Amino acid sequence: MTDPHHPPKSALVISAHAADFVWRAGGAIALHAAMGWKVTVVCLSFGERGESAKLWKQPGMTLDRVKAARRAEAERAAVALGVHDLICFDLGDYPLQMDRADKDRLVDVMRDVDPAFMLSHSSYDPYNADHMMTTQIVLECRSTAQAWGHKPGGKVLGAPQLYLFEPHQTEQMGWKPDTFLDITPVWDRKRAAIECMEGQEHLWDFYTRVAQNRANHFTRNSGGQSGGRACKYAEGFQSVFPRTVDML
Repeated sequence: MTDPHHPPKSALVISAHAADFVWRAGGAIALHAAMGWKVTVVCLSFGERGESAKLWKQPGMTLDRVKAARRAEAERAAVALGVHDLICFDLGDYPLQMDRADKDRLVDVMRDVDPAFMLSHSSYDPYNADHMMTTQIVLECRSTAQAWGHKPGGKVLGAPQLYLFEPHQTEQMGWKPDTFLDITPVWDRKRAAIECMEGQEHLWDFYTRVAQNRANHFTRNSGGQSGGRACKYAEGFQSVFPRTVDML
């Protein structure tokens, strides 16, 4: 039973396409969900045009059928990870486009969720303009959500950290992780969510290897080989804003 004096903490993940939240932040989602957090995931699109090649190779495939398949995959993955709420904007992809009303809708979500932190894409991604634009819009909407003059009288967003999850071609993105999260306890949930993404089966083992590589970095940075904490699977993140601490 929820304590009304200590409501569950919340987090918000903004994903350009239906599968992005799984590959890049599935462990963080599952780990926090297991701790009782309410994790909301926003999928701005289903990745139906640009990230569904396997489906498009099937004879007679249509846009609506691809979208339906990718939506179903995202819904199954969300259940596997323990997502509290999956919100699909269905804005289309390649290119992903957002007008003022779409942005205001995202602002409303930010205020409603009131997250302790948010997760989204790397700031730079020359391979995928949808990813790059998503993060710029997230930053824009974060600022708007903090503005007292936007829908006066409503709840104003605080200052949640924005973590940028790992892009696909990491070395090309200028992405530099400063935070590593041990996701070993929930790896089975992330792998199950990964396998829900049947439209991109070629990435299943790739992102398993990424998690194993980041586990090595977690161990090294938690004290080195002589005293580091053992870790089998991890995710890396880059924080955008300074963090306020009482001790190091």
